[in-house]
Amino acid sequence: MNAHATVAGPGTDALEIVISEARLAAIGPAWTELWSRADGLIFQSHAWVTAWWDTLPDRERRDLRIGLLWSGERLDAVMPFATFRRKGVRVLEWAAKDHSDYGDVLVAPGCDPAAIMPLWKKLSAEGGFDLVYLNRLLPDAAMRPLLAPARMPGVRLRPNHRSETSFRVAGPWQKGADWFALQSKKTRQNYRRGRKFLEEAGEVRFRLMSPDEPMQPVLDRLAGFKRKWLAAHGHESNLFDEGAPALAALVAVLAKEGLLHVFVLECAGSVVAVAINFVQRNTMMAFVTTYDSDFERASPGMVLMMDYIQWSLDRGLTMVDFLCGGEDFKRRFATQSVTLDSVLGARTLRGTLAALADQAIHNGKELRQRMRARAEPRQAETAD
Repeated sequence: MNAHATVAGPGTDALEIVISEARLAAIGPAWTELWSRADGLIFQSHAWVTAWWDTLPDRERRDLRIGLLWSGERLDAVMPFATFRRKGVRVLEWAAKDHSDYGDVLVAPGCDPAAIMPLWKKLSAEGGFDLVYLNRLLPDAAMRPLLAPARMPGVRLRPNHRSETSFRVAGPWQKGADWFALQSKKTRQNYRRGRKFLEEAGEVRFRLMSPDEPMQPVLDRLAGFKRKWLAAHGHESNLFDEGAPALAALVAVLAKEGLLHVFVLECAGSVVAVAINFVQRNTMMAFVTTYDSDFERASPGMVLMMDYIQWSLDRGLTMVDFLCGGEDFKRRFATQSVTLDSVLGARTLRGTLAALADQAIHNGKELRQRMRARAEPRQAETAD
């Protein structure tokens, strides 16, 4: 281990905080073995975190803070954190947060959750950050036992007002056609109308790309679609910047692990919609879906999504998980929703002031919303 490891004594566990790129590379085999043993999501894998770190466009603002719990030569827990400097405040957050829909720690099966508490205490003591913000916590996240106030050592984490929603499709259907038949008449008509519009321009084909097909042309087309959509809606994401390496690196991780499923919808031989998905835990997970806005009248993104939902059910998958985001198109098809929580904690005075400012801004927004809600009935009465 490196100079940042702390050994408690013969036959006991060792705690380590990884802060260097070289050490991140060195722990790869042990981390990957733990990830497989714990059936972790790809977002908590060594390969995913490394792909993110290797392609960062603003690494000068970030530092690694990855906590490890060793039992001899065996790795039993990973806390995959990194810091990000924002407006003078050093925030501890999930490593690869910007590209990960679910955040969590990685803990070996059978490992007592209390065993990771000394690791959190060590992370808190060694510092290098002012504020902790951990988001996108699933209800069954391995991090949750650490959040009990009576048990929390080190920086105390408290529920934050921010939350996100994950929508899913799950039900008793035996095949995709059963699911399709239960959709509303309007939804089925919209799907058929979309395909008909596309067919006016040429032959329409939905397919899963084979592993030996060149991936970069499709990724370039996807990124172009995304940039166009982001610009039109006033958003931005460096994942889709022209020439940015991150998307290809993350897709390569999915492919190497045998998880990648890339679905395309083609019209007259040209790709008009793309879905970068992956399969874990018998679930189809939708990482990135986009479409050519020149064909917006045909809703090709909706057509593609309905096609890959049916494809997934036909192959015995039990769920389609749209991952993070409460977009309307996800809500329309979802049969389930899960709230993803966040927690916040301050380590320094600067962090405390930042947390107070954040809460004050949130309280102000809530107050204005309540005042508007109260004013609307009065305005309606005046108009009457």
